Amino acid sequence: MTTEYRKNEAAVAKLTRNQYAVTQENATEPAFRNAFWNSHDDGIYVDVVSGEPLFASTDKYDSQSGWPSFTRPIDPANVVRRDDKTYGMVRTEVRSANGDSHLGHLFDDGPIEDGGLRYCINSAALRFIPLDALEAEGYGDYRSLFVSAAGVAAGSDTDNHTKEA
Repeated sequence: MTTEYRKNEAAVAKLTRNQYAVTQENATEPAFRNAFWNSHDDGIYVDVVSGEPLFASTDKYDSQSGWPSFTRPIDPANVVRRDDKTYGMVRTEVRSANGDSHLGHLFDDGPIEDGGLRYCINSAALRFIPLDALEAEGYGDYRSLFVSAAGVAAGSDTDNHTKEA
């Protein structure tokens, strides 16, 4: 699939006040009071501004931080890391590569068995594409992220797997 992702001014104009503050002004939404911190549905998360694929629910876990947390991006090329020296500390900010949206921060306190990283992401920067809607939304190539060793896609009628984030 060859899709060009970029900052979409029409999408920026449609952002809620919170989405705009997070993605365009580097704000942080409240912990435990955001759309995806406790979501366990199968699918992918894309940049709310550009649509570029960022994270998969298969890499989401409960960090107990109150924000959606992921061990890795779908494609590292879609996530840019920058030094963030605000608030008297040094952190690693993560932004979408093509949409230049502020997503959140990267920490080194993630699950060791999955590489030790925690992408702590603001829900307001994300749009969730459910597994069953991937094809219709133009993200069908990412369905392969959900195929089990038995060759059955998670969320299919023959799959009895329950996903725990």
